[in-house]
Amino acid sequence: MISAFANTWKVPELRDRILFTLAMIVIVRLGVHITLPGVDASVIKAWMDNASKDDGNAFSAMLTIFAGGGLQQAGIFALGIMPYISASIMVQLMTAVVPKLSRLAREDGGRAKITQYTRYITIGIALVQGYFVSRTLLNPETMFYMSGIEKYGDLVPAAAAGAAPLWQILTIITLVSGTLLLMWIGDQMTERGIGNGTSIIITVNIISALPGALVLTWQHFVTGDDVTPFRSIMMVVMIMLLILVIAGTIAITQAQRRIAVQYAKRVVGRKQFGGQTQYLPLKVNYAGVMPIIFATAILSLPTMMISWIAQGAPWAVRLQTELQTGGTWYYILGGLFIFFFSYFWVATMFQPSQISEDLKRNGGYIPGVRPGKPTAEFLDFTMTRLTFAGAIFLSLIFILPALVGHLVGLNQNSMVLQFFGGTSLLILVGVVLDIMRQVETHLLQRHYDGFLRKGKLKGRYDRLAQSGNAASSTALVYLWAVIGLIVVVAAAAWIAK
Repeated sequence: MISAFANTWKVPELRDRILFTLAMIVIVRLGVHITLPGVDASVIKAWMDNASKDDGNAFSAMLTIFAGGGLQQAGIFALGIMPYISASIMVQLMTAVVPKLSRLAREDGGRAKITQYTRYITIGIALVQGYFVSRTLLNPETMFYMSGIEKYGDLVPAAAAGAAPLWQILTIITLVSGTLLLMWIGDQMTERGIGNGTSIIITVNIISALPGALVLTWQHFVTGDDVTPFRSIMMVVMIMLLILVIAGTIAITQAQRRIAVQYAKRVVGRKQFGGQTQYLPLKVNYAGVMPIIFATAILSLPTMMISWIAQGAPWAVRLQTELQTGGTWYYILGGLFIFFFSYFWVATMFQPSQISEDLKRNGGYIPGVRPGKPTAEFLDFTMTRLTFAGAIFLSLIFILPALVGHLVGLNQNSMVLQFFGGTSLLILVGVVLDIMRQVETHLLQRHYDGFLRKGKLKGRYDRLAQSGNAASSTALVYLWAVIGLIVVVAAAAWIAK
């Protein structure tokens, strides 16, 4: 594996793609820390210095994943990539349900039109979310993800001066522009970089919380006031658990049921086609991370509504406690929602009838199963059983942070636990595996060894996702020169301060 990492710099195109991806990541993280115009950054800094980093809820965890802390810091990338993710999920579901969109997806150039529709919907969602963000910034006491910030001064001085409407319009335009810039950066990373750009942006946002999580872990287990030898031992146990959880997640994510497909022999002229056995792979976790995202988003809605409508009421506080991370009903309802959305996603995305017709049209059949409707019923029966196993796995991943926190004595809302399960871990594993597949494919095409000398990463021979040429070396030099200049200026400003 070490030689594979060394070989990546021996392939010029692959090296340029990696450098371009890293440059785009730096730009994404810089945008998170650039405060919106008219927002007092000193108030945010005072709040973040004094706020307890262990406090949070499920919705705050989602904000960290998709906005990378930009919303808590009121940055120009405050909305993150979430509007585009929401629009993509909506269009994907509509494509599976609406016949007109389904036919359009199969036509030549249809995918480009669907992508265009997705971008239009992204703008609409970003406008609505930008309006609500601007409203909450004008009224800091309503921001449950930045609770207590109103104690440190006026967050928006322009509002006190009577220029709130103009500031609100400027803020909405800035937030929408930031989301569109992130969407463009994601597309550029997909075409000219390595991996899927949107997924990499989400992954970088998750990893941005890792340094803080490591500091909290060290303080809790090693340097805290009430540290005991037993607690230090639990840190070793937690590291071992982390390795086991990641290994298990990779195994289940890669797991698949391979259905043998036999193709009939055909003679065309003097050549014979078919007569071969291929496999139809059915993934155990077909829905991926989507059920957990849906379940967490739905569970966060009551918490939001209660904080806006009945903040401080005894029944509201009790209900919020149950529906936040660590509450009994949070995990019960979350498990039920995960099961529902797992089957819902498979029912909308997996089309056994269409697969059966495609096999029949190409002369393929499953041994022991008649073509046509019996094949569709067999695939549906098999996928239903696999989905049940995948839903059990997702439910365990969902409750795993709570179990680990109870075992090692960490607060249920600690950011340390998000790396032991849930949405964060599944996204991290999926994106890293996808990048490794693409890098390995580049290496194998140039006759270099991949990451595994024996065995293979499933899917490494798939078609490369990049549709554009790698960025030129001259453009990369200019890009990294600008980034270096920004870093030098920032370091000089920090030293002077």
